[in-house]
Amino acid sequence: MRKQTTALETAAEGRLPGSRLFAYAAGIAGQNMHYGFVNGWLFYFINNILKINANVVGLITGISRLWDAVNDPIVGVLIDRHTFRQTGEKLRPIILLTAPLIGVLTPLMFKNWGFGTNGKIVYIILCYLIWDVIYSMQDVALWGMLAVCSPHSDQRARAAQWTAIGVTAGGAVAGLFLTVKDILVNNFGMRQETVFLLGALVFGLGGQLIALSAGRIKEQVRDEGKQKESFFEALFVLRHNRTMLLISLARILEYCKLTVPWQYFFESQVSYKVGSFEIGGGTAQLLYGGLSGAPGTFAMFAATKIVERVGGMKRILLIAQISSIVLRVISFFIGYRSIWQMLIVILIMGLQGIPANMVNIAHRSLMSDSIDEVEYVTGKRTEGITFSMQNFATKIGDAISLLISGRLLTLVQYDQYKAMTAQGALYMKWQWPMFMLGPIVGAVLYLMVIVFVRDDPARKKEVEQALKARRQALVREAQKELAES
Repeated sequence: MRKQTTALETAAEGRLPGSRLFAYAAGIAGQNMHYGFVNGWLFYFINNILKINANVVGLITGISRLWDAVNDPIVGVLIDRHTFRQTGEKLRPIILLTAPLIGVLTPLMFKNWGFGTNGKIVYIILCYLIWDVIYSMQDVALWGMLAVCSPHSDQRARAAQWTAIGVTAGGAVAGLFLTVKDILVNNFGMRQETVFLLGALVFGLGGQLIALSAGRIKEQVRDEGKQKESFFEALFVLRHNRTMLLISLARILEYCKLTVPWQYFFESQVSYKVGSFEIGGGTAQLLYGGLSGAPGTFAMFAATKIVERVGGMKRILLIAQISSIVLRVISFFIGYRSIWQMLIVILIMGLQGIPANMVNIAHRSLMSDSIDEVEYVTGKRTEGITFSMQNFATKIGDAISLLISGRLLTLVQYDQYKAMTAQGALYMKWQWPMFMLGPIVGAVLYLMVIVFVRDDPARKKEVEQALKARRQALVREAQKELAES
């Protein structure tokens, strides 16, 4: 009983020390360094290194992720229903246990063992499914910490801001792989198979070792007692979380964009001469991503102040998608054939990146607040199932995106046996429209759902005060029982 009282007293304080917040953000950066490599290059690796047809790759990866998405809510419920006896926690120990396992599995996915086509397909599916189940546990635990790191909405928003910075930093490091690959292959004659295996070790395993630092964040809000409901009752608590359901649906629809991965456009279309210096596709992609992402990255350091200025998290979501639609249309008509056209496009997309880089801060902050709302209504905290839906939406969306990518590459007659600069006229014609205009489809669908999300500061304050009073009552009750014993 004494441990319960201490946990509740800690929850009443709710402040986030800067050192732990930084460690948490660094752990998120490591995880996203890992995920950015896997998510960004697995499709390409299977298609271009293992030489499996793009349409087949789309089906393999798309169907795999549909299954992966189904297991995420299951993982979330299991996490919600389990507490580690030694510490009384339910999320932090998972972070520490899963990181080494995921890190070791990643190089296995990027190793060409020389199997036949069917053997390669079976091997990749098995490796990916095992990797994904463990990754799902880690991801739910990492993001679930946002809801339990503090009982106060402003502190959770601060944590969401720093995790978004971590996501961007990790993604930026993972984005270096294309340039590293070009250098090692073109300047040092290294085989692409070897480069991918090396990348899996550095970005995959290395990223997960960094992710261990997230274990320094503490759980300041805890369930009082074990969940009494059945598995399915715990799952159906979701029906009380309208905010989470709407955000998840909007995110899934956003993936319905008529486009293919970045590297297909940059490696096949982009090459510029600046004096005697040539900027190839890999370098152009790095510059595009880095320069267009820089304004949004710097803006994230002032995210909470910007949110206050524009009137809340929901407005950030609306502004991000509307600006994306408008600025992508403008960029499309500007074009990319000359270095000056591309520089103007980078500048325009950099402006769009300011609200776009705050979208995930808004998503996670709203979802963390929604857990308080569910606790207020039902008396149950649902970090596991709520943030498993973040995974669910991402994987369903990824599956849709990969299926679309595989189909589009087939329709434009992409041939994986040719060098990417030697593709046919149909492929070359459609790359720029797919790259710049394709995401607009997803943005429009997203807006049709997100307008229904509620973001009411007065309601949040009311819920926080009610929960604070409820926890204080539990503290008094615990102290009374302790005194009587």
